[in-house]
Amino acid sequence: MTENTQQQTAATTELPTTYAPAEVEGALYERWVERGYFEADAKSEKPPYTIVIPPPNVTGALHLGHAFQVTLMDALTRRKRMQGFETLWLPGMDHAGIATQNKVEQQLAEEGKSRHDLGREEFVERVWQWKDEYGGRILGQLRRLGAGLDWSRERFTMDEGLSKAVQKIFKDLYEDGLIYRAERIINWCPRCLTAISDIEVEYQDDAGELVSIRYGEGEDSLVVATTRAETMLGDTAVAVHPDDERYKHLVGKQIKLPLTDRTIPVVADTHVDPEFGTGAVKVTPAHDPNDFEIGRRHDLPSLTVMDEHGVITVHGPFLGLDRFEARSAIVGALKEQGRIVAEKRPYMHSVGHCSRCKTTVEPRLSMQWWVKVGPLAQAAGDAVRDGSVEIHPKELSRRYFDWVDNMHDWCISRQLWWGHRIPIWYGPNGEVVCVGPDDEIPTGEGWTQDPDVLDTWFSSGLWPFSTLGWPEKTPDLAKFYSTDVLLTGHDIIFFWVARMMMFGLYAMDGEVPFKTVALTGLVRDEFGKKMSKSNPNAVDPLDWMNAYGSDAVRFTLAKGANPGADVPIGEDWVQASRNFANKIWNATRFAMMNGATIEGPLPDASAMSATDRWILSRLNETVAQVDALYDDFQFAKLSEALYHFAWDEVFAWYVELSKTTFFAGGEGAKVSGRVLGEVLDVMLRLLHPIVPFVTDTLWTTLTGGESLVIADWPKDSGFRDEAAEKEIELVQRVVTEVRRFRKEQGLQDAQKVPARLTLDGTPLVAHEAAIRQILRLQPEGEGFAATATLPVAGATVALDLSGTIDVAAERKRLAKDLAAAEKEKAQAEGKLGNEAFLAKAPDNVVDKIRTRLAKAEEDIARIQAQLANLPQA
Repeated sequence: MTENTQQQTAATTELPTTYAPAEVEGALYERWVERGYFEADAKSEKPPYTIVIPPPNVTGALHLGHAFQVTLMDALTRRKRMQGFETLWLPGMDHAGIATQNKVEQQLAEEGKSRHDLGREEFVERVWQWKDEYGGRILGQLRRLGAGLDWSRERFTMDEGLSKAVQKIFKDLYEDGLIYRAERIINWCPRCLTAISDIEVEYQDDAGELVSIRYGEGEDSLVVATTRAETMLGDTAVAVHPDDERYKHLVGKQIKLPLTDRTIPVVADTHVDPEFGTGAVKVTPAHDPNDFEIGRRHDLPSLTVMDEHGVITVHGPFLGLDRFEARSAIVGALKEQGRIVAEKRPYMHSVGHCSRCKTTVEPRLSMQWWVKVGPLAQAAGDAVRDGSVEIHPKELSRRYFDWVDNMHDWCISRQLWWGHRIPIWYGPNGEVVCVGPDDEIPTGEGWTQDPDVLDTWFSSGLWPFSTLGWPEKTPDLAKFYSTDVLLTGHDIIFFWVARMMMFGLYAMDGEVPFKTVALTGLVRDEFGKKMSKSNPNAVDPLDWMNAYGSDAVRFTLAKGANPGADVPIGEDWVQASRNFANKIWNATRFAMMNGATIEGPLPDASAMSATDRWILSRLNETVAQVDALYDDFQFAKLSEALYHFAWDEVFAWYVELSKTTFFAGGEGAKVSGRVLGEVLDVMLRLLHPIVPFVTDTLWTTLTGGESLVIADWPKDSGFRDEAAEKEIELVQRVVTEVRRFRKEQGLQDAQKVPARLTLDGTPLVAHEAAIRQILRLQPEGEGFAATATLPVAGATVALDLSGTIDVAAERKRLAKDLAAAEKEKAQAEGKLGNEAFLAKAPDNVVDKIRTRLAKAEEDIARIQAQLANLPQA
């Protein structure tokens, strides 16, 4: 035994007999960070590989969706680092305007205060304090998961550098005429008291009421239907289609608006569908986006009848009522006047809700800041069409085009205090000045800054380049932009992906922000249901990590990650992954204690057994397969391939087939020990990106290397041995068939059975000792009687079962099972042969009977074979 082997054996025996993740993971991760393994060097001559993390909200906590995507990004970056790339995976957080402001306002409410009691400046300072004390806990949870992020480059969307980037791109867009201020209909949240974008509105079917109201009198009347009766107080017209003969006599006339002292015109507009309802619609330009456009076409006034809280502001009996209270009161008043023609209750219709607080959104006319998205969206679409950016899987690119090709101008102003303040200043004489990061702020009496802040997605849309130092020409920007992969859920194509594409192409002179967009699905429970905090199926991944280890959670998530598809996950699956990690630990530890080594060069193939050559051939095929699947983002398939190779081929077959060689000692044991060490070395490298903790612990013990994090990624050596693979396949067939037979006969796994193996003339001769060892087959010995014979794979295995089973009882049991199967077959054949039955029975019933017949025939064949193999009584 050499010194290195002695050291390895000593180190192996120091490994605990069982793997305890809690005792390994935390300390090991901190060691990786302290040694700077995850830090990227902009001065390096290595080729760059860059991923920026989708910045989690500063208010957020790790959920399974985060854990899922972070696991996949970590696997990509760990592999690329091992392949010799200068790998940057950049972390950070989003300031999450509305969500964070709500958190602090809730905190103030508990103190009996509001933000207005503090004033803007003090409130913002309070938010920063909250962020420093409570925000960002998710970053610590990412460390717990094992995320190999470059913490030296951590960014925040409101840090000084990113704030400068926001001001710079705002001014550039403003001066290019791509940012403007205008009064338009926006989505307004009466709870958050701010505008929200279209993509921040969640639609759901609500049970409302549809009322039909008669406007006007006599022949000059018409009926309109609405689900929002309260907005009629702001109607400024009724619209009909210009070709609708029913109303041509009314177009241009004035009719009385019920409950008010006003008259409103009837206008003709092609937007109206004459086939829908009565063919007449009320027009409320200040409270409906379609009505707003009709109003612009016909020069109609816009009357706002609700304030920012959703409270009625017009004079009369409805003044001061909440919008929903006003709805009931107005319908009641109309009934008293006999103007309700019809009511439908409940009336299910799609209603928009604020994605953050779930309050019903109110369309509202408001002066806001907008991005003119036309040319930006065109460039974002063209970058995918011309192949500059690849969307993976390709079938999801249609969803991307549906959005960017039909994008409306983007409302970017928010009526909040927490966020990037809009860099516009207004002077006392109507001056409007946009202030860039290097500009002087206007001073003097009467100058004020716009009170609004920017939509959170405005700053996060700059993330791929602002985090690298833009607008400065930094070494990081030169080295690591554009990024290689954006891995994110398909549900935020609209929120984030399109924004980054538009801003990246604009700010970086047409250079795309990422080369590939790898889209994932959503994590669901084991039954395919969406996980939600309001449902009992919600899971805290930290609970699973504490119970089963981070590797188990990571492997479960990766094993379910088919491109673009949702990922079902249940605790049983995490337990199975924990068992896999334990198997890796126990089997590798056993192998190292019984001769596995990486010492010295790999022996020449001529010195190896067929079993050695087989496993090396399978090893190289696995390397090639895993590489191809990584490049195609097929995490589920590559995880399955690694699982099958490690558990089945290495541990279940190679180690078992090699035991007799190791027990015999000598030169063959040395050769197989070196081959097994090679296989373990490469296998642990392949597994490391997905299960980093257990693999790094075992690999450093096996090899004495510093860490798998900085080890080389394995390469396919090209070694293949088709003859050895076919030979071991024959061995596997023999073992599998005899195992099946033993199980059918009720023999225990450890029960030894005398056997005669006739292997002459086949490649199996060299494997007889291993086959006997695995199958617990004793030499035939004196008085051997072949009571069962199994021909398989060109060999014959004769077994002496006398004394091991009660043949008479087994024949009786099998005869009873055979009779039942034959009866089932006869009944099924009888029904399928009855023409009258077939003519009347539904197709699904007939299919079930055919299935029963096929099953009965299979059972009969199986039982007859078992009877034939039993000894004669």
